[in-house]
Amino acid sequence: MLLNVLKGKIHRARVVQAELDYVGSITVDAELARAAGILEYEKVQVVDIDNGNRFETYVIAGEPGSGMICVNGAAAHCVEPGHKVIIMCYAQMTPEEFADPDNAPRVVFVDDDNRIARVTRYEKHGRLEDMQ
Repeated sequence: MLLNVLKGKIHRARVVQAELDYVGSITVDAELARAAGILEYEKVQVVDIDNGNRFETYVIAGEPGSGMICVNGAAAHCVEPGHKVIIMCYAQMTPEEFADPDNAPRVVFVDDDNRIARVTRYEKHGRLEDMQ
C-alpha cells in the first residue's frame, strides 16, 4: 500500500506577480523550491491564505535567490500580488518509508522578501525541528 503524504512546503511566501497571459504554472525561486524538496515541473497544491483559494499547478524554476513567486495562467485569478501562499508537494510512500524520520516533511519559512528564514522538518504531532 502507498500513502500520499506531505513531502515539503514553502510556508507563507508572498506572491510577487500574477500573470494571466502565460501557460499555467507557478514560478518559484529555485533556492526556495530546492530547500523544500520541490522539483521543477512537480505538481504542487497552492493555498492563498488571504482569500482561502486552493489550486493545483506545476512548478517552473525561477532565478535562484530572486524571491520570485509568480502564479501564471488561469490560476492568476486565484491570487493577487502581495497575498501570502503556502506551496505544498506530496510523495507516495509505503507506511515503512513514512515512519522513517528522515522522510518527515520539510517546511521552509520565508521572510517578507521570500528569502529563507528557517528550514525545519515536522516531528510527531506537528512539532517542528530545525534542520542543521
